[in-house]
This record gives sequence, C-alpha cells and structure tokens, in this order.
Amino acid sequence: MLYLSQFAILGLATISLAHPGEHHSRNDIHELAKREFKVAARRGLEACAGKLEARGYHTEAASRRAAKVETLRHRRGLLPSNSNKRDAVDVDAKSHLSTAGYTFDTPESTLFASNGTCILNPEGETGPFYVKGELIREDLTGGEPGVPITIEGQFIDVETCEPITEIWWDVWNCNSTGVYSGVQSMGNGNSNDASNLDNTALRGIGKADEYGVVTFDSIFPGHYSGRATHHHIVAHLDATVLENGTLTGGTVAHVGQLFWDQDLITAVEATAPYNTNSIAVTENIDDRVFYTETDGTESDPVFEYVYVGDELADGLFGWITIAVNSSATYDPKYSFTLTANGGVAQGGGTGMKA
Repeated sequence: MLYLSQFAILGLATISLAHPGEHHSRNDIHELAKREFKVAARRGLEACAGKLEARGYHTEAASRRAAKVETLRHRRGLLPSNSNKRDAVDVDAKSHLSTAGYTFDTPESTLFASNGTCILNPEGETGPFYVKGELIREDLTGGEPGVPITIEGQFIDVETCEPITEIWWDVWNCNSTGVYSGVQSMGNGNSNDASNLDNTALRGIGKADEYGVVTFDSIFPGHYSGRATHHHIVAHLDATVLENGTLTGGTVAHVGQLFWDQDLITAVEATAPYNTNSIAVTENIDDRVFYTETDGTESDPVFEYVYVGDELADGLFGWITIAVNSSATYDPKYSFTLTANGGVAQGGGTGMKA
C-alpha cells in the first residue's frame, strides 16, 4: 500500500528551548522582528512560485523523486502494490491530507509534484549535541537499527528564486532509542561510555547538486524526554572541503529543526527497537520548538513522505523544499568536535540533554 502525507509546509524556525541547558545562537530575538521576517519571507516565496514553475523545477522535482523511490524499491527487492489504501494524517488537530487516494500507478507528476516549502526564519537553536567536523557522506545509517529513511532537501534562495548549488546540508538526529552519537553526556544513553564520542552514526554533511538538492540515507529518529521526534539541520555556504572528507570555514545561513507527522511517529514507535524505549513520547503539539513555530502562524515544518513499500520496514522517502536567505550569517554553537583522533568534548559538552 502507498501512503502520502501532503503537507503545505510553509515555515520553520526553531527559536525556543529544545532541551534545558541547550546553547542558543542568539539569546533574544524580538517577536516583532520574527513576525516581520516571516511576512517578508512568505512574500518572497510567493514571488518565487511562478518563476520556479516556469523554469520547470516542479516537473523536474516530480521526476527526480519518483526515480529515487523507484531506485529504493529495486534496492530493497520490492514490487509495486495494487492497493489504494492510505494512512490518515492529522497533524496537531489540523488535517493536511487531500481526500484523493494514491497507488503506485498514480502518475509521478501528481504524486511527487508537491513542493511544500519551509521558510527559514531568523536563527534557530543548535541544541547541545551539534558535533563540528562531521563527515561528508550520503549514507548516515552507521549500522543503527530502525525504520530506514531517505530524505531529500531542495534549497532555494528566497532572494533570487534560484536553487542554491553551493550549499552544504549538515544534519543529525538521535537513534531509535533516543541517543545521539558523537557525544558523551548525562541523559544521553550511558554517560560513562566514552566510545560514543567516536561514533558518527546518523550524522553527516552533503553538498547540493545543480538543482539545490541534497539527499541522505538514515533511520527514522526515536525520542527522548521532553522533545518531539526531530532532525537538526545547519546550512553552510562558501565552506572548504578538507582532505579528510570534512568541512571547514564559510558561513552558516540557517540553524533549525525538521519534524514528521504525528500519526507516522506513532506507527514507528510501535515497532522494535523504538518500543523498547520506556520514556514517554512528547507529541509535536507539546513540543516547545514545534509549537512556537506553528502556533498563530502558517508554519508546518514537517516532511512530506511516501512509504517505499507496503510496510514501515520497507522504509520511507521524505522531502522538503527549504527557502534560505543566503545573505544571512549565524554562529551555531557546538559542544563536541570530530577530529582525526576521534571525538573531543568542548566547553559545555557534558550538559544534560533533558
């Protein structure tokens, strides 16, 4: 069966607290300034919509996403399904689903054409477990068990309406039981396990292609106390690639977080090894980061997605279009660094996660 979440993703900023003790890129951003930015960014994206359509970016995106899912199905030995059954999606009491049913026979121009856009607002928060110096790579799984996911981000310059081909997407998330790799900290798994400092699973950096697209293979994040399921992201510009396959220098155009549909999270959490985590799940609506960026706005910072096969175990393909103000410059904080000799804790690197 095929499931499609059709979100009109119109905004994302992650200003509010993610964990007690988290570091913030800036301590205070005036609410008026945030609202003004959202209005300006939305207008910029509205102006871009026609240009992107005229240049064929939506058509290209539909074909690209369909081809990627087809590749994933072949890789996993899956055959098309004839079912038209769908998953009901209700994000925070607001349904974003159309009433149409989709099957594997639905034209790709219909199925994958949606380009929900995530407006990146004034700087979000990095969180305490950003590891500077992660590896440039597409496969982030690192042998971690869980529901396989492939995520695609397409970066558009809100000022020029052009794809940003020189941007680097830095992404990280916890594993299926809520533990982050690359750090040693209280509240993050076994705080006595120093070997986790050298663990690079579920972290990585990728450069955009000619369409501003970056793709990663990973696993669906688990959960931990006080936070909804999420991915952290940092967007780098003008960076330099080192001989060891890591990134340095340049500027950061955004720091933020991305989320998934709550119904999907519930389904994933019912499977192993997610269901071995006894910590209560925090839903999107109860997550301070998610709530701050959606309440009273048009924001909906959630991936659009399809099931690759009939079951969750077959994996998911999710996508989002991210509008970036390429002239913005921020300073994300980090508590750990990946070096040639392994992970190293920086100041504040032993703080509580939750």
